[in-house]
Amino acid sequence: MTFRTLDDAKDLAGKTALVRVDFNVPMEGGKVTDDTRLRVALPTIQRLRDAGAKVALLAHFDRPKGQRVPSMSLKPVVQPLEELLGAPVRFADECIGPDAVEAIRDLDAGGVVLLENVRFHAAEEANDPVFAQKLADLGDLYVNDAFSAAHRAHASTEGVAHHIPAYAGESMRRELDALEAALGNPQKPVVGIVGGSKVSTKLDLLKNLVGKLDTLAIGGGMANTFLYAQGIDIGGSLAEKDMADTAREILAEAEAKGCHILLPVDVVVATEVKPGADARTVKTSEALATEDKILDAGPDTVARLNAAIDGSKTLIWNGPLGVFEVPPFDAATVAAAKHVAERTKANALIAVAGGGDTVAAVGHAGVAADLTFVSTAGGAFLEWMEGKPLPGVEALRA
Repeated sequence: MTFRTLDDAKDLAGKTALVRVDFNVPMEGGKVTDDTRLRVALPTIQRLRDAGAKVALLAHFDRPKGQRVPSMSLKPVVQPLEELLGAPVRFADECIGPDAVEAIRDLDAGGVVLLENVRFHAAEEANDPVFAQKLADLGDLYVNDAFSAAHRAHASTEGVAHHIPAYAGESMRRELDALEAALGNPQKPVVGIVGGSKVSTKLDLLKNLVGKLDTLAIGGGMANTFLYAQGIDIGGSLAEKDMADTAREILAEAEAKGCHILLPVDVVVATEVKPGADARTVKTSEALATEDKILDAGPDTVARLNAAIDGSKTLIWNGPLGVFEVPPFDAATVAAAKHVAERTKANALIAVAGGGDTVAAVGHAGVAADLTFVSTAGGAFLEWMEGKPLPGVEALRA
């Protein structure tokens, strides 16, 4: 994958860089409660400032549906961003038109302005070419640093890139490099872990991965559906029984393409999902009571997974192995995550994980910092794993 980065942008002094960031941050009472996404944007902002460029930040917040909703203004982001940046950040009450033009004109070289929520305009999500041109008219170059919004063909994520020179920001670059290392051009063998509750929500993902991976471990509620499809007793466990034929088709396709599927050989069951519930480990060959629910993978399953990881050079992970939010049903996910971290720290494995539950799971295991890359991009990460082109990335191709 070849895309333009800031290394390709020359003579930035005095120019205005329109930078698409993801500032859709958690807020309570008009205050930012988690500044992670602000921190992620700092390297790009600072690099442009150091080069003498004016920096105009484009972002969305929440879903105002094309209306000006005061509670969805980006203005509360200004103060925490100033504190992180250690420099003043101006705020413009609009993202196009005279207010935006004046705010940018008044900046000194290296100055920063945050433009108001682009989604206050319905034309943003419609990717209206006139709106995209109005955004482009504000700057000399466009920098996309919001991989998490790259799966959306909106004016500020895709449209504007067709009007002025477009580049990947530092965060976008890191994300794309990691994804390329995981699936685009990985060191083989490659093992994948896909978990979560429903097969139906990850059909495209599974069908794409069985053609790319050497080994695919399936966990969580999804594994129950595959076990059921093979005639294994799953008691009262969560499963999509109407997806049994589809599960069998995926297994057949994996076999045809040389992808080894790992399903649980033992599971942890309980009659209720609550912290400290009375749980027991059983082989998948054993019969279960109707009230038994499979809530985690067992130790033998984790041992088989860890052995597959030991025999691989690259890992891609999306979804937990069990109901990790409720101990003791976090044991398999935590054990696997710690093993992945050990292999990664030993430079024996390239490990890339992503998706909301996965980020929370590796965080719960205390190993997020030890993996090669953990993507917080959610939908964009999933669509990339499904093999779908991301409009915001395609617009940056060299």
